[in-house]
Amino acid sequence: MEFLREISPSTIESYGGIILIGAVLLFIWLERKYPYTAGLPIFRQGFWMDLIGYTIIQSFLLKILIFDWIIAPLKIYFNLNEKGYISHWPIAILIIFFLLTHDLYIYWFHRWQHNSKMLWYTHEAHHSVQTVDWLAGTRSHALEIVINQTIEFLPIFFLLDVKTAAIIVPIKALCDAIWGMWIHSNIDVKTGKLQYFINGPEMHQWHHANHQEVFYANYATKFAFFDWIFGTAFLPGLKPFNWTIAKPIGFGLPYAFPNDFFSQSIYSMHRFNFQKVESAAWYKIFQNFRQNTARFFLGKETCNDNINDTQKISIPNDIQCPNCGKTMSSFYFEQTPVKTCLSCQNQSFFPHISTTKNGS
Repeated sequence: MEFLREISPSTIESYGGIILIGAVLLFIWLERKYPYTAGLPIFRQGFWMDLIGYTIIQSFLLKILIFDWIIAPLKIYFNLNEKGYISHWPIAILIIFFLLTHDLYIYWFHRWQHNSKMLWYTHEAHHSVQTVDWLAGTRSHALEIVINQTIEFLPIFFLLDVKTAAIIVPIKALCDAIWGMWIHSNIDVKTGKLQYFINGPEMHQWHHANHQEVFYANYATKFAFFDWIFGTAFLPGLKPFNWTIAKPIGFGLPYAFPNDFFSQSIYSMHRFNFQKVESAAWYKIFQNFRQNTARFFLGKETCNDNINDTQKISIPNDIQCPNCGKTMSSFYFEQTPVKTCLSCQNQSFFPHISTTKNGS
């Protein structure tokens, strides 16, 4: 891969863009041909929010913030522009090195997010996706991206000279994007023992499952062996797991969460009664306008943001919670029949999070 040193960074970025578009089309086709969960529409719940809000607008603005306002000034301040401490390493070794070290960091930070009230608020939007597909990985809170991508790319600019960094960054970003689409994709693939080493949809679909037993599992993004080494791996059919459920029953959060980009971004930082906002007349007018606009361009009903009935599992409303005595009018996904109401489950499932009926 040393030939990349002779190619301009702009050319690498251009080819990377073409490869990325090709990967998107490939994943969409594979999801239709070999679906992990059959019957899911392309324009599923939250598709346009994830594509326009999170992928295009937020990514563009955060790229400026992270690279131009944080990393570049720090590199100048420490006078590191021409100091490439490991620039002499082969390009292939550099890519592998930064992929491995970054994924090790992501594993521990991701694990910390699931075990910390403060950090969970920066990550819960990512888990609010109820239809996990190739685009689902883009739904991430702005603060989460600022933290992760600054820590991801800062060492590249600090350890490499400007020219080498300009080569590695777009390649690393392309690997991140394609791998992120891959692990979230709705593709039914069986890679067997390879899942001990490389992460894929088999393990990461379970990470997004609305199951108590896997909420604290499968944190790695690229290299699954971090989960197996540190004891947080979960995949039915792969030793030592002998699970009765082969696939997750449902996805998303076991408590109410806002449905639009701005509310999700604000709610993670400040709890408010978003259900009152979403029931307001002006909000419903805005939502109808958005959905009708999508239908006009697409000519499909599948762009509607309503949750598919196939993703719901309801329990009878006349069952009383044995713990608190309240009527269990909510539903919850898990291996065994529901034993307590959603509020009681939240207290044990999310001991560091307080949720109420109005979402505050």
